[in-house]
Amino acid sequence: MQDIYNATSLGYLNSAQALADYAEIILHLKRNLSADASPVIVIGGSYGGMLAAWFRLKYPHIAVGALASSAPLLYFDDITPSDGLHSVVTNNFREASENCYNTIKKSWSEIDRIAVHQDDGLDTLTEKFQTCEPLEDGDELELKAYLEFIYITASQYDDPPTYPVNQICNSINAAAARGDDIIDRIASAVNFTRRGENSGQCLDLSSELRPSDDAVDGLNWLWQACTEIFMPIGRETNETMFQAEPFDTDSYTQRCHQLYQGARPRPHWITTYYGGHHIRMTLERFASNIIFSNGQRDPFSVAGVLTNISPSIVAVTTRQGSHCLDLLPARINDPRWLVVQRNIEVGIITGWIRNYYNDLRIFSSEM
Repeated sequence: MQDIYNATSLGYLNSAQALADYAEIILHLKRNLSADASPVIVIGGSYGGMLAAWFRLKYPHIAVGALASSAPLLYFDDITPSDGLHSVVTNNFREASENCYNTIKKSWSEIDRIAVHQDDGLDTLTEKFQTCEPLEDGDELELKAYLEFIYITASQYDDPPTYPVNQICNSINAAAARGDDIIDRIASAVNFTRRGENSGQCLDLSSELRPSDDAVDGLNWLWQACTEIFMPIGRETNETMFQAEPFDTDSYTQRCHQLYQGARPRPHWITTYYGGHHIRMTLERFASNIIFSNGQRDPFSVAGVLTNISPSIVAVTTRQGSHCLDLLPARINDPRWLVVQRNIEVGIITGWIRNYYNDLRIFSSEM
């Protein structure tokens, strides 16, 4: 298992290889299941959504269609504004509560003030956020990175019926109503997000921010982010609720080298190999049978395909939806708009399959 962390082995971990592997597996299954004439629809979400769309483009003879859910295909090569993700997160929190938005926006400078200028300020932050280790000089950066992670994750997975963004804002607003200061309000939101199995435990910032050891979600994904899945996500100005921190290619590259000795970011590779610039013209001319589904509360939707491109390349969007929500199992209390979204997708895919079998009969009769 340790071989997967070897740079030589990780060299095979790229999207083109993944697509080729899927192609081999699908053809193998069709041969061994006597299903040569059976149509295949590829479905994926997030990175898997990008793979689904790219598979349809690269292997149209194997897959007759693709459903690409929450696929940020356009977050490469400066096609999408760097701060697009943070802008969506900001809009979600501001829509939930203006007071909540203002509290978060003011909290960053307040953390800096306490950490740098207040006597025993780091001790104060340690106590308020209940960190496992006493905060030292510079650790406020880790604390702020953790808070940013909380807000982005809540927005990305702002699923019904719980709606984490509303819950975080409710916690902040309740603390404000008690007369708590800004930092105590933010701390109350952190405590809320850590309820359940983490309730009552100290906050281990190094553990929370450290890449997972899981082979899929951890270091292996970072390898791809440090090579081909190069998304220049930053905060160019103070227009969002986050502090400005423009994306820095040099520092990003340096961090990748620290993680993987052989990593070499390729910022232009995805658009070179799959396209991305002039996406409407390209897909209208050369592609068909792709559904791009997005929930517009998902921060990554800013880099998705959000409008129809042709009769068979369609965008199915929901204003209230979140990341890959349409791919989750149906529940009895799903909101009506989510049920409608899934029904639309199923209807489109059903039409692709019907057309495939009609074409198969026509071409078979001509042979």
